Amino acid sequence: MAADAYDRFRAWARATLHHRTGTNEIYQTSTMGALLDGLYDGDVTIAELLSHGDFGLGTFNRLDGEMVILDGRCHHLRADGSARIAAPDDRTPFAAVTWFRPSTTLRVDAPIKRADLLTRIDQALPTTNMTAAVRIHGHFRSVETRTVMAQKQPYPPLTKATAGQAVTTFDERDGDLAGFRTPEYEQGISVAGYHLHFLTDDHQHGGHSLDFELTDGEVRVCTESQLHLSLPRTPEFARANLSGADIGKQIRQSEGG
Repeated sequence: MAADAYDRFRAWARATLHHRTGTNEIYQTSTMGALLDGLYDGDVTIAELLSHGDFGLGTFNRLDGEMVILDGRCHHLRADGSARIAAPDDRTPFAAVTWFRPSTTLRVDAPIKRADLLTRIDQALPTTNMTAAVRIHGHFRSVETRTVMAQKQPYPPLTKATAGQAVTTFDERDGDLAGFRTPEYEQGISVAGYHLHFLTDDHQHGGHSLDFELTDGEVRVCTESQLHLSLPRTPEFARANLSGADIGKQIRQSEGG
């Protein structure tokens, strides 16, 4: 069987297994700790990533922008605030995906700011000890974003790569905020708390969300009980020292928290 035909078969088999078992699993490649250490070149393609889920986020090799996956399409969010569909052979050093099957829905009928909405979502979750996939769709009064720029070797640590990044604010836009709410005990493996990326309804603009105010919309949440962690088989990952101190502080600094 040719390699491309085998890859298509494997993707079909995984999707079929998921639909039959109803397994709530997050597939993640690499760790946030590795990204903090400047490991910006991964070995997982977008085609491979999409065989594990139709919803998620991450970044691209060389830290070239942000990633958001919605309805099985992978969007590449660029440093200038623009967005395009990622190529199947693009690669990622860090990403997390799942099959999005929401079990909780919240309706928002009045303007609400980020902190208040996230508290409301927390209160609606059956537990905060599991990771939740979160999709917020609606009309936003404002969404403040930033998007990392492609880096050159030797790569700097993430805290330096994200320092001084340009901030873009989208006013009065319809769109989606998509990502995960992760328990504190996963800090370093993932990003503890809420990690959300924004994409406008026309799929032309977006970025990593720093702040927002939702005018009205809908929140859908899927609670996940399993994590499939796939570590890169690259020489850089094998040699890396991933036991850095103050990892929580570094993540908050790099993520804008």
